[in-house]
Amino acid sequence: MEPGPQLKGNSFPSMNFEAEILTAPHDNSELYMIPSMRSLTAEEYVEAFKSFLDHSTEHQCMDEFNKTQMPNIMAGLGAGKSTLNVLGVGSGTGEQDLKMIRILQAVHPGVFIDNEIVEPNPQHVAAYKELVNQAPDLQNVSFIWHQLTSLEYEQQVKERGTHKKFDFIHMIQMLYRVEDIPSTIKFFHSCLDHHGKLLIIILSDSSGWASLWKKHRDCLPATDSGHYVTCSGITEVLRGLGVQHHVYELPSGWDITECFVEGDAVGGRMMDFLTGTKNFLGTAPPALRRRLQEALCQPECSSTRDGRVIFSNNLSMIVVES
Repeated sequence: MEPGPQLKGNSFPSMNFEAEILTAPHDNSELYMIPSMRSLTAEEYVEAFKSFLDHSTEHQCMDEFNKTQMPNIMAGLGAGKSTLNVLGVGSGTGEQDLKMIRILQAVHPGVFIDNEIVEPNPQHVAAYKELVNQAPDLQNVSFIWHQLTSLEYEQQVKERGTHKKFDFIHMIQMLYRVEDIPSTIKFFHSCLDHHGKLLIIILSDSSGWASLWKKHRDCLPATDSGHYVTCSGITEVLRGLGVQHHVYELPSGWDITECFVEGDAVGGRMMDFLTGTKNFLGTAPPALRRRLQEALCQPECSSTRDGRVIFSNNLSMIVVES
């Protein structure tokens, strides 16, 4: 996801790199140290997230939405303006941003696109810029990067006292780690121009994540920071704001088979992503590890296809009117 998909979130908890537990081995030999559990750093998150993307259909799911729904959604933007203002919040490395910009170009040929990006992770910003440099087809598009969290961007805008309006704003898999979800949605919705649209992509209530967070939360370590939020939590906020919105549900899967293979490096990175914890399989108590692996196999979380364990990563695309 970009969870989170963009980083899964836009802030990182404080991390304890020092604490370790001294343990007496069963054979009475010298004491050995078990490293304590800690949250992923921003750099470690990038690596874990890549492992998730490599084994999931998350981006293919978004591509399907782009193909079947986005042209119609974008057709009404701008009301004949010569420039369309676009804002990506938590855009990550930019692959999905550029796909949407190309759709916008196809639907509104000849229109100039002013694209701004809010992304706190420096590695992601650098990768996004490199992607743009390698894309000669992006004519009539300007790019401005703000290496900030969504909250920092909001505070900056309010301090300046200017409120630029956007025709299209997207928040893809990033609301899991904002500090105040209702306030964040309210602010960015206020940034929409007339006839503008806000796209929020979030995990579906039918996803394995929703079942895991609801029924098996005790299996997740305290190092897993952020909000366990799915589509229903977002639509509740939107109803409270009294704004019109439409939800599209799309299936997506994540092959987590390697999570159950002892010592598998890919499976280890997947578990790190799933728990938000560095080296979860090597640092978590065996009982917690076992409980989580058992929960992942439950039918409300996963299914088995051709001997592979496929975790449900279903997504909800929420289109919000201005």
